Amino acid sequence: MEIALYLLPVTLGDTSTEKVIPAYNREIIICIKHFIVEDVRSARRFLKKIEPSIVIDELTFYPLNKHTSPEDISGYLKPLAEGNSIGVISEAGCPVVADPGADVVAIAQRKNMKVVPLVGPSSIILSVMASGFNGQSFAFHGYLPIEPGERINRLKELEQRVYNEHQTQLFIETPYRNNKMMEDILKACRPQTKLCIAANITCDGEYIKTKSLKEWKGKLPDLTKIPCIFLIYK
Repeated sequence: MEIALYLLPVTLGDTSTEKVIPAYNREIIICIKHFIVEDVRSARRFLKKIEPSIVIDELTFYPLNKHTSPEDISGYLKPLAEGNSIGVISEAGCPVVADPGADVVAIAQRKNMKVVPLVGPSSIILSVMASGFNGQSFAFHGYLPIEPGERINRLKELEQRVYNEHQTQLFIETPYRNNKMMEDILKACRPQTKLCIAANITCDGEYIKTKSLKEWKGKLPDLTKIPCIFLIYK
């Protein structure tokens, strides 16, 4: 195995690793002793799901979140400089995409360290695939503003990009605010604009539906506390 910074995808929810994680990833993971993780507890759970015989106490975890300083992040790469591979683990899905992992990868690239992304589930890619929307041009915007007026304006801006640029627009919300997000989309956007709601992707109860806003009106699902991604297109 090459010495590198390995970007290790995890499951998107409580689903079996065999369903969404290639066997090759396991071969890499069991050889790594240092992990940079978004959440230590969930990272430990994932590693035990991958290989129950892994001895967690023999591993070193470095927490990476929005509060981690650049100095700490740079220090996390010291084992790699000393010839030890490091794994990067997100709380869900692919690391670096929509989480703080990009910072550590940027430092590794600047230091000319080898970076290896491994295959795994991405809610962004999977939702685009299943939506029926433009997969040649799409943009992911993460979380939209919380303030109602700002959110409505942002939704209108994204909808305008759909019509001007023929580009699929994707965004997410904190799970307990999903229902409010759907209501705001109906309020801000045109009746003919299409909305794809993709929830619990790859998990039990997976729900992926595309309809016009006119068709969604009065028939929105209850997505309280359910991981979800929203896509709009024309």
